[in-house]
Order: sequence, then C-alpha cells, then structure tokens
Amino acid sequence: MRRVNQRDGKLIEVGGKTCVDFCSNDYLGYANSEITKAGAEAALEKWGTGAGASRLISGNLSVFSELEKVIAEWKQTESALVFASGYMANVGAISALLDENDTVVLDRLAHASLIDGARLSKAKLKVFPHNDVKRLDKILKNISTGKKLVATESVFSMDGDKAPLSDLVDCCKKNNALLLVDEAHALGVYGNGKGCVPEAGLSDEVDIVIGTLSKAIGSQGGFAAGGKNLKEFLVNNSRSFIYSTGLSPAAAGAALAAFINLKSELSRIDRLWYNIKTFRKKCCTGASHVKKYSTGFLPVNIIGDGPICPVIIGEAQNAVALSENLFDKGFLVPAIRPPTVPKGTSRLRITISADHTEEQLNSLAENLKLEI
Repeated sequence: MRRVNQRDGKLIEVGGKTCVDFCSNDYLGYANSEITKAGAEAALEKWGTGAGASRLISGNLSVFSELEKVIAEWKQTESALVFASGYMANVGAISALLDENDTVVLDRLAHASLIDGARLSKAKLKVFPHNDVKRLDKILKNISTGKKLVATESVFSMDGDKAPLSDLVDCCKKNNALLLVDEAHALGVYGNGKGCVPEAGLSDEVDIVIGTLSKAIGSQGGFAAGGKNLKEFLVNNSRSFIYSTGLSPAAAGAALAAFINLKSELSRIDRLWYNIKTFRKKCCTGASHVKKYSTGFLPVNIIGDGPICPVIIGEAQNAVALSENLFDKGFLVPAIRPPTVPKGTSRLRITISADHTEEQLNSLAENLKLEI
C-alpha cells in the first residue's frame, strides 16, 4: 500500500512525490468539495463523530432517514436502506434473501462483494459468461427448485463496459428469477447521474438495486433500493445491517449534500463526460486488445464508453513496468493484476474525473506513447 500524505483536487502526494491521480473513483470530484465538506460539518456538529449503536438499537439518526429518502427518489424506487459500505450492502442483501435451497447466478466478472454474498448465503452458486444472456437463460431453465437470483453490475468495475439490462430483465421475468443490479460505477455518471437502471426505464423492473456512496458521491456507505417490503425484510434479516453500528453521521451528511447538489448542478456530470470524451478521443486508435505495443499511441480501443478506461496490457510484469514508468512521469495509475482480473489481462485501469483539467488529460495521453 502506498502512503498518501496529501490530496488537493486531482493532485496527490504519494511517498513524497506529487502525482496526478488517475485511479480514484471520485468521478464527480465530490470527495474534496466544499459542498460535501459543509454537509459533513453540519452533521458532525449536530450528531458528533459516531452513530453510537446499531440502527436497531439507538443509532437510527434522522440524517439516515433523510438520506434514504433522497436515494429512493434519485433511484426511482419506493425505498432505500443505507449500509456502512457498498460491500456490506451486497453481502447483506444476498445472504438475507437466499439460503441453501436457492440458487444465485452471477456474471463471470461480478464484483467480489457479490461473490462473497452468494457464498455466505449458502445458496448454490452458478456463473454465466460475461453479459451472455442466452447462456444465462439456459442456466435458469435448468433450475427447478428454490428461489433464483441473478446478480450483475450495471457498469463493470474493471472493464468499464455495461450490462445488457433490458435483456437481463426479460430473461429473469421469463424464468421467474429475481434480478439484483449493482450500480456502484453508474451512480452519478449515467442517466443524468441516476444510473443505468433509471436511464433504461427499468426502475420498476429490477428487484434490488445496490449502490455505493464512496465513488461518484464522494463519501462513504452503501445502499439497497427497491420496494418497501424489501427494505422491511432487510432491516429484519440482513446481518451486515443488524449487527453493524450506523454509518458515521459526517459521511451521511456529506452524501446527502452531494445528492441535493446534483439535483441543481448537473454541470458536474457534463464536465465529467467532456473529460471522458476528450481523453478517449486522444487515446483510442481502433484495436481491441493488444499485448505488445510499438512506439506511438497505444493501439487500444479502451473498453466501454465511460470514466473507467482500462488499457489491457496482458502480462503482469509489463503492466507493472508501464505503471512505474507513468509514476516516474507524475501519474498515479496502478497496475491491476490477477486475481483481481483474469490471467493474461493485466491492465492499467485509468479513471477520469470531472476535476481533471484538459492539460492533465492531454499530458497522460501524450505519456502513453511508451514502448514495452
């Protein structure tokens, strides 16, 4: 772990060296914003530094209820339940909904928290090839007993591509399966910030929507959103909710301030998308996956269309070498290696923020003129 000594916007001091941060998930720049700082300070002044207890004891502070109301409105669902983190929301929701008589079917590239929730539930675990709805349909058809839950991300954290949500909804309906969609990397980015599920008009069709407050919202915490019955069920059955102290009041206050600000200031999202298009246009040349590069712009069609820009290198040592070269030139872009990604797909996972300047974006693109 590299020690971070100071952060100022997208500049970050790591081990005594100041770099431009191109690896955080702070897509809208809220993590160091005066808006979220003011929200955190107001909650801190009123509630102190901690909730003091589980929300089922005495830790259910009114700021949590206000935040849940705003999240439900934003995600276009009946209700929402805030957890201490997005990881705990996934683990808590899946392990509460399923047992050993049930089956959970995951996209092969699903986040670790979805996998861990499935394992903790003791349900039978099956996997379908990434975004392969036809294969999913065959798997679901062969499940004859118990509940069936399909779990996926709407935007995949390491590849940056999107799930075919409409097709997944149709497949789950046809096979009488529940659908859980993790919107961690879509919230604040797609659908005017509401995420991929509302953007596709599927808020009433997806059974459970999971989200995090630690990425585009710039704070800490997670949530499960859906029907009122879902919330009531999770309050009474989700172990990661029941047996955890409530979220820090300052984190809840910061997240609440970010949501309120987003309602009136969509320019942050516009700025993010301008930066995404600027960077991608500068870097993309057409080939999809190339393991060796010659001098010149990396011949890579960066997957997806959003702020997650994975540059697939291939071998882990080559990805590390390129990451270290960029660090020497003032860019923080750690290499992502197995087991986080499959063998042979080690990469640089570049992330773009609304806070990046055009000069910073152009400079990184220029410095990707490297030879391995």
